[in-house]
Amino acid sequence: MTLFDIEAKTIDGATKTIGDYAGKVMLIVNVASRCGFTPQYAGLETLYRKFADRDFTVLGFPCNQFGAQEPGSEKDIASFCSANYGVSFPMFAKIDVNGENAHPLYRLLKREAPGMLGSEAIKWNFTKFLVDREGHVVKRYAPTDTPEEIAKDVEALL
Repeated sequence: MTLFDIEAKTIDGATKTIGDYAGKVMLIVNVASRCGFTPQYAGLETLYRKFADRDFTVLGFPCNQFGAQEPGSEKDIASFCSANYGVSFPMFAKIDVNGENAHPLYRLLKREAPGMLGSEAIKWNFTKFLVDREGHVVKRYAPTDTPEEIAKDVEALL
């Protein structure tokens, strides 16, 4: 199975494959509405708007596995993101990123781009994965790496 074969439900319940974004550079992020890093939504949206016309997208995957910081429903999450950050990039249904119920997308991302000392586990919300147009995982970023810091890496792939 390749990255492009993986299916995911959008925040409004439609089924997509990551292959629907083939040919685009992607920044895949596990997000949460009640996290200290939540203000990064603003930077993610800015990055998305800056490069969207050059075949770049951000894909947001809400997750409630870290400090129960994403307790709401998909409707609650979509409303929060829109009202507070004007999020227009694709958002998906809530998933697990670690453990036996980890979404297949995150199983692949973690395998392709392990973290510090080879650890595959996602440590917190707003861990980011940069994927090139062909679906290769290029780099993994820590939650503390801001969208502004990542912009140069995105631009290099465009």
